[in-house]
Amino acid sequence: EIQLLCDKHGNGIYLNERECSIQRRNQKVIEEAPSSFVDPELRRRLGEEAVQLALAVGYDSAGTVEFLVDSQKKHYFNEMNTRLQVEHPITEEITNIDLVQQMIRIAYGHPLNIKQNDVHINGWSFESRVYAEDPYRGFGIPSIGRLTKYEEPLHIQGIRCDSGIREGSEISIYYDPMICKLISYGKDRLEALNRMEDALDNYVTNNLSLLRDIFGEENFRAGNITTKYLYKTYPEGFKGASLSDEEKIAVIGIASALKAYKELTNFIKLKSPKSSIGEKITKDFHFITYFEHEDPNSPKKPYTVEIKKISPHNNTITFNVNGNKLEIEGELKFSSVLHLIVNNKPMSIQPISKSVDEISISYKGSWFKLKVLPDACHDLLKYMKERPKIDTSKVVLAPMPGAIKNVSVKVGDTVGEGQEVVIIEAMKMQNSLTAPRLGKVKAINCHVGSTVDKNDVLVEFE
Repeated sequence: EIQLLCDKHGNGIYLNERECSIQRRNQKVIEEAPSSFVDPELRRRLGEEAVQLALAVGYDSAGTVEFLVDSQKKHYFNEMNTRLQVEHPITEEITNIDLVQQMIRIAYGHPLNIKQNDVHINGWSFESRVYAEDPYRGFGIPSIGRLTKYEEPLHIQGIRCDSGIREGSEISIYYDPMICKLISYGKDRLEALNRMEDALDNYVTNNLSLLRDIFGEENFRAGNITTKYLYKTYPEGFKGASLSDEEKIAVIGIASALKAYKELTNFIKLKSPKSSIGEKITKDFHFITYFEHEDPNSPKKPYTVEIKKISPHNNTITFNVNGNKLEIEGELKFSSVLHLIVNNKPMSIQPISKSVDEISISYKGSWFKLKVLPDACHDLLKYMKERPKIDTSKVVLAPMPGAIKNVSVKVGDTVGEGQEVVIIEAMKMQNSLTAPRLGKVKAINCHVGSTVDKNDVLVEFE
């Protein structure tokens, strides 16, 4: 993309390029400026041709001309967007030019007060589009609901957030799912990359896993990207962050330690609610912990966690996970973001939720659910019955809350596998839902105009 400014007096300039190859369903996910692929000569050719095109049609305002560029750096005109783009902040970051101000000046009739020689590249910038979406389904299926927990990482140097929501805001089906543009700036690409990683680790919201994983992926960090990047990098869809054995042990240990601190606090309150003897109390814990994020079709592997002499005011604890020694420094509590040192390495962890025996935490943007059980509770697991599973081969479920735009079948129809049966719309996106197999329609539980919730059964088959 080439950013343009053209006035009503026949003047036009280009403000360098933006790289927008990371997309899904023709919607951009991550942008950067400048592009790591574009050299000065290609930049000049793209910019001059973009200005020539705009002036030829008498365009005035801020605008963007989009090109496709192949591996030999041959370029082809794609389209022009006669408006300010979502990703305009990264151009502002590297040029120090306020595009909104310039657009208003042009609309008022003023000539451009910037010449082409005044436009430079100062540093590097990335923009991550933060969506109210589930990235584990088709790289992003819209999600709705209330933002019960939301905190932007504005305390990090070089970070900017352009958003229109706050904690408690309601995300509905009637608007675009983007809730924030997270922008990082650095003196070079590596610094901007690292700042974005840090910001994503400290951003408290619900769908950063895909963004965070991309910024740590080796091809993206090397600038080896195309418009097919997502589908080549995640050919079977995004499954969440892949953890090394060392990281998995650390996550298991932290979850177990959080459980231990919670139980220790309850123990102290019951033993002596009004005294301060808690400072003198130490306690040992022995847990069996399961990493629920692992392949659901494989048997869960138990991890034995032993924690010795833990106290409520000890910020350094040592324990074993399946014989692996871990030392954690830092305050362990259920707060927004925990900044810990695990075996002398920094880790940023977000505790998400807790129940009697389950703890969910976010690490590298992905959510991990862990079952932490005392020995006695673990021994009783074998008596627990499994929940019955829905036979998804006989139904079509709503993948998200939304409105029904079309029902393509009626009761008694015979449909083939992959045949469209319902179209559902949510957040400006229409999704075609298809039959899972050959069969006859037994029941239709929705109609055009009705609103449905996630996992509602829309169509049943015999």
